[in-house]
Amino acid sequence: MNKVLVAYASRTGKTEKMAEYIAEGVRFFGNEAVLKKISDVKSEKDLEGYDGYVFGCPTYHRDMTAGMKTFLFQAEKVNLLGKMGGAFGSYTHSGESAQMVFDTMEFVFKMDMVDLGALNLKEAVVETDEGMRAGQDYGKAVGGKFRN
Repeated sequence: MNKVLVAYASRTGKTEKMAEYIAEGVRFFGNEAVLKKISDVKSEKDLEGYDGYVFGCPTYHRDMTAGMKTFLFQAEKVNLLGKMGGAFGSYTHSGESAQMVFDTMEFVFKMDMVDLGALNLKEAVVETDEGMRAGQDYGKAVGGKFRN
């Protein structure tokens, strides 16, 4: 069984809900999914021991939150080269952060990213059936990468 960390920042609870849906999808293939708020990650040691990583952040003023930027600097200290990865986020207006996180994971950390790109949902959609399916499907794509 592979172990996947789903770490997220959430201001309104929408990105947290997305993390829960993604974790459900990861578990679909028999993987273990661990949910963790980025504020609970105190050092890079808290990021060790996972086979895959999915990071999520809402867009705040067309950017990642300050906490996510700090978190990514911590994650950079862990050797994530070639590890499976994915990124997600919620937004109300513009939605840039999910792709920024994805790009950091792919191009800076050199991770093996899920082929779907970043999952980005408007906050109004997150708690609908469509939002739930999108999150679960993204998690399934992440979990399914271990079968290839």
